[in-house]
Amino acid sequence: MSEADNQQTGDDEGQVEGFAGILVERREKLDRLRASGVNPFPHSFTGREEIGEVIAAHGGLEPGAETDSVHRIAGRITGRRGHGKAAFIDLRDATGQIQVHAKADVLGDAYGLLEDLDLGDFIGVEGRAIVTRRGQLSIEATSWQVLTKSLRPPPDKFHGLEDTETRYRHRELDLIANEESREIFRIRARTVSEVRRWLDDHGFFEVETPVLQPLYGGALARPFVTHHNALDRQLFLRIATELYLKRCVVGGIDKVYELGKDFRNEGISMKHNPEFTMLEWYEAYADYNDTAAELEELVSGVAEKVLGKAEIERDGRTISLAAPWHRVTLRDAIFEHAGIDIDELTDRDALSDAIGNDDETAGWGKLVDTVFSKRVEPQLIEPTFILDYPEELSPFAKNHREKPGKVERWEAFIGGVEIANSFSELNDPDEQRRRFEQQAAEIDRGDDEAQPFDESFIEALEQGMPPTGGVGLGIDRLVMMLTDSSSLREVVLFPAMRD
Repeated sequence: MSEADNQQTGDDEGQVEGFAGILVERREKLDRLRASGVNPFPHSFTGREEIGEVIAAHGGLEPGAETDSVHRIAGRITGRRGHGKAAFIDLRDATGQIQVHAKADVLGDAYGLLEDLDLGDFIGVEGRAIVTRRGQLSIEATSWQVLTKSLRPPPDKFHGLEDTETRYRHRELDLIANEESREIFRIRARTVSEVRRWLDDHGFFEVETPVLQPLYGGALARPFVTHHNALDRQLFLRIATELYLKRCVVGGIDKVYELGKDFRNEGISMKHNPEFTMLEWYEAYADYNDTAAELEELVSGVAEKVLGKAEIERDGRTISLAAPWHRVTLRDAIFEHAGIDIDELTDRDALSDAIGNDDETAGWGKLVDTVFSKRVEPQLIEPTFILDYPEELSPFAKNHREKPGKVERWEAFIGGVEIANSFSELNDPDEQRRRFEQQAAEIDRGDDEAQPFDESFIEALEQGMPPTGGVGLGIDRLVMMLTDSSSLREVVLFPAMRD
């Protein structure tokens, strides 16, 4: 191990001239290991115990204690101290970190090979558990072997990897250096598991629908377009799973869900990534009041399982996720925060003038969405349902049973971010045809996010779909809330980046 590797700062060959010199030195060590008969990339290390289990098995031992318990552990070298005839090596796996005590009089010739190890290398160690006089649990090595020789230096393990561009472009370095990042993705994994468990426990049936679709639909978004050579036809990456899941309801699957990737060819921001993980579920004989109660139960229940409490910390503020969440209509929310009454400004040009819009392709509904997104959405910190949207914004939602021109739709917000969307689903095929025609007019206006006409879906509705409530929940955004992350890129392992 190089002189720089002995430093506790983890500077890793910092005394070698330049990064190129570091790479050269590591390859020279690789060659020396091979020349000595060591395979630096063996196939396996059998009988391994997780470091976390070893630590748990020996909690409470007094300083200086020795045991007869022999363990086989493996992991990445994250630090080394000591010189001459003894060395202390920090070894970490996914469950924890432990110290390895290596002594020349115990390891014999194998001790000298430690000099060709670097920070970032993986090794396997066998030895008994002891506690040093300073009270640190250690493995006193009786044998060891190289498992993987690392040919590049790891990030500074004490200061962490702070450059956001590097963290997102090379997530492996971020995960090596930052425990906080590893914790975010542990929370994400548990969140997905608990969401699935909630749905399964409530009788929902999980399905998989096409990612490559002959016609995109189910949301107002611009798709990615591709070409299938064998079929010689244009296909689209799905922007939503809605229309296929509704066909499942038509077919008699009364409670259905899918959790997977959607793709939208839109801008990148702290709330948007071109591919994202979405949950959609549909329940026959339910409406948007039922789905609102279910979302409250799901989100608060998942938080309780994952975080141990039905509340989150967001920008230094504690937010309760317990039901009931606040409910307010879209019209009232815009009037409160923007001073604009969309029920009065029903003319497209009048609304455009009122909000200072200069986008001639935007119809009345899109203008409403614009003013809401800019003026209202950032203010919705506490869990809030925004209810009863204009028909123009919701081509798949059922007309409101009491409010002409409105549909039964809600969007759910936490921390100023939309996390979910729901409809009392439109199941009248003739009305759905009219809505598609309405969207076609928006396409003619120049709106490339409008919903295209889908005759096949109308034919499915003509078979008969029972009254249905549907929900789309953004998993990435939910994890943002549960981890107090400021950007989607913090919770997506490999986000889309510019060149």
